[in-house]
Amino acid sequence: MNKPLKIVLLSGGVGGAKMAEGFAFSRFAEQFSVIGNVADDQEFHGLWVSPDIDTLTYTLAEQIDTEKGWGLQAESNQVLDQLKTLGADTWMYLGDKDFATHIYRTELRRQGIRPSEIAAKIARSYGVKTPIILPTDSCIHNQVMTNSGWIDFQDYFVKYACLPEVLDFNITGIEAAIATPEALKAIAEADLIVIAPSNPIVSIKPILSVPGITEALMSSAAFKVAVSPLINGETVKGPADQMMKVAGYRSDVIGVADFYSGLIDALVIDQQDRNAVSELSASVEHVLATDTLMFNRQNKIRLAETLVHVYQAANIKDSAEKPSLAHLSSDTGRKIAV
Repeated sequence: MNKPLKIVLLSGGVGGAKMAEGFAFSRFAEQFSVIGNVADDQEFHGLWVSPDIDTLTYTLAEQIDTEKGWGLQAESNQVLDQLKTLGADTWMYLGDKDFATHIYRTELRRQGIRPSEIAAKIARSYGVKTPIILPTDSCIHNQVMTNSGWIDFQDYFVKYACLPEVLDFNITGIEAAIATPEALKAIAEADLIVIAPSNPIVSIKPILSVPGITEALMSSAAFKVAVSPLINGETVKGPADQMMKVAGYRSDVIGVADFYSGLIDALVIDQQDRNAVSELSASVEHVLATDTLMFNRQNKIRLAETLVHVYQAANIKDSAEKPSLAHLSSDTGRKIAV
């Protein structure tokens, strides 16, 4: 019997959580784990909020608010409403049940418990079996430079609705950050490492920038595949396309390939960008165009399984009798069409 395939996903919030759901509810769930972004963490009302890790947790617990893509289902707003009455700044939406998560996390942090252990405790309490791993227990924060100066990413993303012009990016605390042993172990033992269709600049780069993480990825024998978050030069949600331009990359699949240059073995793009396959093949060894939009669980599982097929096809030596990536490009795209 073949040993289970060890798969590690590098993930941000909403888009990454959809990809995580695909793997977690697929036949490859047994040895699947996810390393989530913590650079969007921020303190609100004296509580430590970890947006991307919570989105991963709630999604895998099947308790995510599917309409918003974040937060818990069937939320109420009494605490936030009362804080507003008291004069607090309440631009960051936190539901009543969600507040409990942040209170619990903050209490444990004050007791000196490692953030990685706290994330694992919270995931277990929600019934999540998939290991949700932090890349670092250190405090790192995404910031963006606007015409008004540096602001935290959550301020830019939520409070100002991505309206200010972005001039530059920074991750505070990254130089002193220390990679968690859990993240390094997962990377070292992986057979397949997937980079989710998350924002490369503010979701994936903070993970890669933790000292030791990129080195571990480069040293790993795992097959590495990224899923482009850009389709026809635009994002499904969020400001990744504009941020890619500011960072000096094209805001399309070519820019995504350039961003991950030297790190990935394969790039999966949406079939709407199929005409870019030839150009991409000059810089990425394996390129597959297929349906990457994930509207329901079936889409998510099929995309996850397609990524495994890419890995398997790329590792088959005798291609005469086995499917090639060209075969996957023509057949799998139709198979998982929405």
